Amino acid sequence: MRSLIVTEFMSLDGVIDSPGGGDEYPHAGWTVKDVQLDEAASEIKGREQEEAGAMLIGRVSYDAFAPVWPTMAEFAEYNAMPKYVVSSTLRDPQWQNTTVLRSLDEVAELKQGDGGAILVHGSATLAQGLAAAGLVDRYHLLIFPILLGGGKRLFATEDADKQKLTLVEHTTYANGVQLAVYDVVR
Repeated sequence: MRSLIVTEFMSLDGVIDSPGGGDEYPHAGWTVKDVQLDEAASEIKGREQEEAGAMLIGRVSYDAFAPVWPTMAEFAEYNAMPKYVVSSTLRDPQWQNTTVLRSLDEVAELKQGDGGAILVHGSATLAQGLAAAGLVDRYHLLIFPILLGGGKRLFATEDADKQKLTLVEHTTYANGVQLAVYDVVR
């Protein structure tokens, strides 16, 4: 069985909306515009690429990533690995090694297979749905010392069930960014 890891850049108030930019969100690019870069905080991202067996994203994240990531050398492992998009509308994905899944049931089947961890990037709605379905095993969070007030949140579902987590790794970097890795307690 494969583990499913939600990995996010997150503001202190839980917003994960448009951390790198390129969106209509008024604070788009907040991770690069508002917080000084600390290369040490990027270590987790390199480790994720090396250890992952697949990437899982929603349609909106696919539309944002697919035109850009294939041209970026720092995403070489992601570009080569299998990618899965949960979408009811995407018909002909152009990004290399991309398969469309139509439901969370198909994600559950994917988890039952062999291979490395499945990483979920971006995709607030997808991450919330995966959590509600009991499919998330771990969270990798880079928490930035900024309050954004509004935007898509990772844990925004008011009717969600309580979920206990166990902290398995944590670090604070010189720029105030915190790495927090949590396992979901079942």
